[in-house]
Amino acid sequence: MRIQTFSAFRSRNYRLYFSGQSISLIGTWMQKTAVSWVIYAQTHSKFMLGLTLFASMFPSFVFSFLGGVASDRYNRYKLLLVTQFASMFQAVLLTLLIYFRHYQVWQIIALSALLGLINAFDVPARQSLVYEMVEDKSDLPNALALNSSMVNLSRLIGPGIAGIILEKLGDDMCFALNAVSFIAVIGSLLMMRLPAYEAKKRQKKVFTELKEGLAYAKQTTAIAQILVLLGLMSLFVLPYTTLIPVYAKDIFKGSAATFGVIDSAIGLGAFLGALYLASLKPGHNLRKILAINTIIFGVGLIFFSHTTIYPLALIFATLCGFGMMSQITISNTIIQTTVDPSMRGRVISLYAMAFFGMQPLGGLLVGTISQTLGTPDTVMLQGLFTLGLGLYSLQLIRRRQQQIQEIPAKSFAEVKEN
Repeated sequence: MRIQTFSAFRSRNYRLYFSGQSISLIGTWMQKTAVSWVIYAQTHSKFMLGLTLFASMFPSFVFSFLGGVASDRYNRYKLLLVTQFASMFQAVLLTLLIYFRHYQVWQIIALSALLGLINAFDVPARQSLVYEMVEDKSDLPNALALNSSMVNLSRLIGPGIAGIILEKLGDDMCFALNAVSFIAVIGSLLMMRLPAYEAKKRQKKVFTELKEGLAYAKQTTAIAQILVLLGLMSLFVLPYTTLIPVYAKDIFKGSAATFGVIDSAIGLGAFLGALYLASLKPGHNLRKILAINTIIFGVGLIFFSHTTIYPLALIFATLCGFGMMSQITISNTIIQTTVDPSMRGRVISLYAMAFFGMQPLGGLLVGTISQTLGTPDTVMLQGLFTLGLGLYSLQLIRRRQQQIQEIPAKSFAEVKEN
């Protein structure tokens, strides 16, 4: 019997992508951890943590539409190479800035915004290219689940390494190692053997294609519902991660290593959740799994919010990570397996907007609320909102199943009467 969990590895191009991206993502999470720690150490402001998240993600919200159109209009492979080189350049600039110690907080935020702009073009190209990397398209859901496991394994490893390096070698080394890590993903892209790109003649204007993408997503109910759910989670719930430095430094009276461990616990839960999804056989009701895992996410947040016992907090953080992962992975899987190929880049850009675009706004909102209510109460409110959203989604699924079951009965009754 074929093992389902790693079936996408049968494709050589995907294996190369997975290996190179795995190394690069560890560096990315090291940089994210270091940026949060540097900002909070310099300002001691929860609002500044939210502002940093806003700066790093809001450009993706503004320019993702253009990134999606670019992914549909041009060679996605070459576009991805350009964005990876640009990301490396951003990491080098950040390394030099921190190394020479003559920096201000606004400069770090500006470079975070530059990375957000790059990601606006990187995410649609990268997600769309995964479809082309997988030879057997039935392995696509498995490839997307493995992508999430890769992201979350790097989130598990990266912050932990960053915490140690921050204490032993300094923050500049975290940024330097991230810059070096891009060599792996660029090398893996250069080794791929993809089908020759066939340029298509485009007679429509960019703005027209943008409108077509929006209209398609709105008319396709399955995609529209997923985008709305992801947008709500990204706005009100997912920015809870910006408050983790507060738990590490103020609640648990820890250091950078404490921050790294909590972040790694979240990553562990997300990694386990991604492996669970990757092991699923075709035919499972992904929408029901998404609703149940949203409930798990909410419960985890509620328990984590007011926990003052560090080991218990790590357990609840792991539970949060498990539930949080589904918001990203299942949403992406449903979209990728539903979308028309000609609309893939544009619809994925909407997914990127819902995920990356709402979080920075949510980061500002959560940072502001936590200044008034306090961090524990803010996280508890996020948990209650998540729990309610999960229960509502589950109710909608059950109602829809009942309607489907009633249709054959009505049809039989109508035939009998005739």
